[in-house]
Amino acid sequence: MQVTRAVEPFLPLCRRLLPSRLAGLSAALLKATALEIAILAGHLLLYPSGIAQERRRPTPPALPAPDDTTGPAEPVQLPSQGPPPVVLLHGFIDNRSVFVLLRRSLAQHGRHRVESLNYSPLTCDIRIAAELLGRHIEEICTRTGSSRVDVVGHSLGGLIARYYVQCLGGDARVRTLVTLGTPHSGTRVVPLANAHPIVRQMRPGSEVLEELSRPAPGCRTHFVSFWSDLDHLMVPLETARLDHPDLLARNVQVSGIGHLALPVHPAVATGIRQALDTDWTAESASADDLTVA
Repeated sequence: MQVTRAVEPFLPLCRRLLPSRLAGLSAALLKATALEIAILAGHLLLYPSGIAQERRRPTPPALPAPDDTTGPAEPVQLPSQGPPPVVLLHGFIDNRSVFVLLRRSLAQHGRHRVESLNYSPLTCDIRIAAELLGRHIEEICTRTGSSRVDVVGHSLGGLIARYYVQCLGGDARVRTLVTLGTPHSGTRVVPLANAHPIVRQMRPGSEVLEELSRPAPGCRTHFVSFWSDLDHLMVPLETARLDHPDLLARNVQVSGIGHLALPVHPAVATGIRQALDTDWTAESASADDLTVA
């Protein structure tokens, strides 16, 4: 995946800010780092707009039952039409504002039922966040009349969604789960961050990751995992690949961008749309990795 020319003015600044030991690294890494800085600056400006939970569309009003006018009936459930709703789940210490560009891209290509879920930055357990996601998805299905949804999770958000699917019966509700830079096997980056319980759950060998490594026969959800060869938060890089013998998973390698760019870059957005529009089969899900260049 090629970085756009828009980040080229940031390269001199990037070279000044980076330590001297990075001076000999490739131009691709310098461009990716410059893009990460630009995205971080833009995201800091948008962050306040995503702190509050997204407003939900009201549930259709209740109608009286044909044979009983003494009280309200259950809310009318509209039949599901078109593709299933898409649920977006952000990463660690983030919020729904990270998906502004992805939401626009999905809407421009016919995905108008897109919703985001904010979980609190004080959340200390992936299991609790997965339960919250499950309640949110049940509410969406009730409100829209859809039996299933698609989920896109960035970083920790992908791990939360995967736990819901594998360990809480979420495969009955989630048709396709797309993860972006998610530490499926655990990441060793920034050891000092272990003070936060949820970071410890993202370490290799944690109880949560051990649960996710257990057999999951009959899982109905199809997984697509985007991982980048320049993702500085995935140590090792391959931890963002999803390799599980019981899961229908496809790994998509992205070249030339870092962790923050995964939910923002237009080429990745195209890959996400293609993943959500694909009628996956066991054969296609087990195909070789794809490289977005």
